[in-house]
Amino acid sequence: MDLGTFGIYTFDFEHQPAAQIRDSVRELEELGWPAVWIPEALGRDAFTHAGHLLAATRRLTVVNGIARIWSRQARWTHGAALLLADAHPGRHVLGLGFGGQPHPDVRPLAAMAAYLDELDAMETPNPRPAQPIRRLLAAYGPKMLELARDRADGAQTYHVNTAHTAQAREILGPDAFLAVEHAVLFESDPDRARTLAREHLHGYLETPYNLAKFRRLGYTDDDLTGGGSDRFVDDLVFWGDPDTVVRKLHGQVAAGADHVAVQVIGVPPGVSALPHWRLLADALLPPGTR
Repeated sequence: MDLGTFGIYTFDFEHQPAAQIRDSVRELEELGWPAVWIPEALGRDAFTHAGHLLAATRRLTVVNGIARIWSRQARWTHGAALLLADAHPGRHVLGLGFGGQPHPDVRPLAAMAAYLDELDAMETPNPRPAQPIRRLLAAYGPKMLELARDRADGAQTYHVNTAHTAQAREILGPDAFLAVEHAVLFESDPDRARTLAREHLHGYLETPYNLAKFRRLGYTDDDLTGGGSDRFVDDLVFWGDPDTVVRKLHGQVAAGADHVAVQVIGVPPGVSALPHWRLLADALLPPGTR
């Protein structure tokens, strides 16, 4: 799987009407961005959202990062992914994750394995695409990473440090694809940067699943209280001037990521982050990609 070394992870389109989404994603394609990752978190359905972006562009790869397995039965996920793969050959990646509301009596690993079993056993009269469906799994712990290695094209991680990327690469081996989301903030004042970063991270420090993940990354209770320690904030949000941010993003590649999906934060909902994407395109994308 080749998505380029850097792509975009964005919630922006959740706040834009359809016409503005078309204009925004077309400019991202013209800037040379090879891939855009979209979550399923604030209301838009994963596959209609992906289809809208794909229909508006010609070359861009769209990744569901992630489509929640609790949002739809496996048969509907299979049918949607088939259609997108057929309509836009090689340009859609099916990202799957546990996600959604807590299910205290269900183990995420078992639920994901059962969902993949259903997908792989699915029979349908729908035409098969010329190119196969590509899929990634949201994975953090060793067992889920092993499942991503064995049952998908690879893994996607979200809000992890470079040490985790190195560990994930070791588990995945040299061939499985590893995409790492990382948040960035163009702010050089340490106090303001950390204040904005803590606002972004606040919700992730209130859920047991994320707290467990952060503890597995090596952070202590002291790191995870009071909005997060400076160490925690600086690891999960790369802030500073453009040169500093770009250097730190390359650190994720050096740690083992095949692709880094860059999420710009510090932009209010409804305000386009396009100025930041233009700047990052100049700094991160190889010449001749436009």
